[in-house]
Amino acid sequence: MQESDTQPRVLLVEGPDDKHVVIHLSEGSGLEQNFWIIEKAGKDTLLDSIVLEARTPGRSVMGVVLDANDDPNARWQAVSDRLHKLRQEDHFDLPDLPAQPEPGGTIIEGRLRIGIWLMPDNRSTGELEDFVGSMIPSGDPVWPRAQAYIDGIPPNDRKFAPGKIQRAKVHAWLATRESPRPLGLSIRAGDLDTSGSNTTTFVNWLRVLFKEMS
Repeated sequence: MQESDTQPRVLLVEGPDDKHVVIHLSEGSGLEQNFWIIEKAGKDTLLDSIVLEARTPGRSVMGVVLDANDDPNARWQAVSDRLHKLRQEDHFDLPDLPAQPEPGGTIIEGRLRIGIWLMPDNRSTGELEDFVGSMIPSGDPVWPRAQAYIDGIPPNDRKFAPGKIQRAKVHAWLATRESPRPLGLSIRAGDLDTSGSNTTTFVNWLRVLFKEMS
């Protein structure tokens, strides 16, 4: 049995970058991390695990953080399909998801409290790096140069997919820090500004999702 199998409150994320961003945002905001973060090695693995994770005995809260990528509607529908399967096969007491994600992060209450956050902001296309990019300090003099550097690479010479341009720009900017660090550690080091509205909204979603059950 894995240790996560005994945890009543879990947050499912795609990978280690997501995990460490959550950890350091929680620490920086004073949010008690009273939940277990489970890395799922990518979008498809995470989606396929939703039903099994929800079925875990004793589980009371389950959060899901997924990249919207290039189709937020498809990602939302994929989550909705898994929850529908829970209702059909396990007769889970769960309400339907709303037709679209809530801008402040979605939370539904039933037999299990379930929260869904689509990176970066529950509305836009994008991924974790778009979320982190919004934390680059306003007026930073290097950020426009990092963007121009990536934009200036001829398409035939790019080793990243067309949909990963923002990821390349964010990592190019991170590489210019005094001590280049992974995404999460850059939050702890103070390289990123966590006071923006999208960041505080995400932290508030975590706070409400994992509040103590009444």
